[in-house]
This record gives sequence, structure tokens and C-alpha cells, in this order.
Amino acid sequence: MSQQLFRGLVAALVLTGASQAIRADGGSNPVLDKAIKAMGGEEKLGKVKALQVKGKGTINIMDMESPFTSSVIAQGLDHSRQEFEGEFGGNKIKGFTILAGDKGWRSFAGMTMDLDAEALADAKRAQYLQLVPVLLVPLKGKGFKVESAADEKVGDKNAKALKVTGPDSKTFMMYFDEESGLPVKMVAKVRGFMGDEFTQTTTYSDYKDFDGIKKSTKSEAKRDGQKLQDMQLLEFKVLDSVDPKTFAEPKD
Repeated sequence: MSQQLFRGLVAALVLTGASQAIRADGGSNPVLDKAIKAMGGEEKLGKVKALQVKGKGTINIMDMESPFTSSVIAQGLDHSRQEFEGEFGGNKIKGFTILAGDKGWRSFAGMTMDLDAEALADAKRAQYLQLVPVLLVPLKGKGFKVESAADEKVGDKNAKALKVTGPDSKTFMMYFDEESGLPVKMVAKVRGFMGDEFTQTTTYSDYKDFDGIKKSTKSEAKRDGQKLQDMQLLEFKVLDSVDPKTFAEPKD
């Protein structure tokens, strides 16, 4: 596998997606309140302690489309374990990224490395960008600032817009179907493996009910307007607890 392809895969798969209970003590916003109600309600979403999400899809790197599967366990906004498996450039590849508070590790094609400060910050941002469209309640908690923004069309439907500033002081945009209130798009600046910044646009569709929580079962991500990946949800469940070993430092 070429070094360029390796770097591209790491950068893309770190962002693939979906907590400790987060108290909703922020200010009220009618668009956000409607969305939370549509997703299952503040009480139910706010009690979620951890999630497990499994999916499959295709990813486009260097004009090559490759299938892959992904499994993510997330607890809070700073603990997660993401595993993936696929065939890229004729090579079968497995890997994982672990975020454990102020530490993190990444394994790709048998190579494991610590996340340095910059990579750790990127992983934390990727974490909350994955969780926010699933739970929404974190947006009412400490560290997030939500402002109304100009409405847009998403597809052929009207969408209400919010500008969000995250705990890292970086902003992103979220769009909600005007009729249903459900999240339909997110636009965020993210950094690649080599430190290059790009605009990632993710759209969400085909919502289904999972024990009282609405969850998108299909998503598509574009990087600077070019298709990056599409995902189909295979499994979504709320976890009562997570074994601490899930987020432990990998051993050789």
C-alpha cells in the first residue's frame, strides 16, 4: 500500500461514524428544542450513558471506491473505540482508534502509535461531531454555544440552520428538516492526517426508531464537494455500561 493511500485512509476513517449522561443546562433554542423532541425527547436522550454503532459502507480514496465495516463504542465526549475493517488497494486492512480522555492511540495495518497533542485534539473534535447528530442534548450543555443562522434548502426541502461553537472554540453548521425537526446535514472544517484542512459535509437520511430514539440509518460525507464515503447503519444500541478495558492502552 502506498504511503499516500495509507495517509488518506487514516484521515478519512478517523471521521467515520457514532455517553456519559450530559445535563442539559444551556439556553433554549426553538430549532434545537424541536429537534431534540423529534429525536426522542430530552429526558430519554439525556440519560444515555454509552452507545454502540455498527455500519458498513464504501470510501473513496485516490479515486478508488472500497467497501469497509466500522464499529464504534462511545462514552461521553472523550472516550471512544472505533474499529474498522476493509480491503483497500487490494490489501485487507484492520485498525482502530482509541480516545481515552487526554490520551489516545491509533492502530492501522498492524502499526500502533500514540496520538500526539494535535492528533488528540482532532480525535476529540471528530468524537463530538459524531455524537452531536445522534444525541443533540450535548448542545445544551457546557462547552457548546448555539446560534440561529440563515435557513437553506437540503435536497428539495427547507431546513432550519444553527451555527454551533464547540468546546474547542471551532464552529460547525447543523441543518434540521423544517417539517420533522430531524437533523439532515452537518458542515464542519476538519483536518486530515497531514494537517490539511477541508470542509466535510455530511447528510443524514432514512430515520428509524430504536427503542424510542430516532437515528439516521444512511449518511453520505463529502470532502470539499467530492464524495468521501457513504454509510449504512447495521446496529444501534444504548449501553448501560462499558468495560474500562475498551479504552485501555493497546498492548503489543
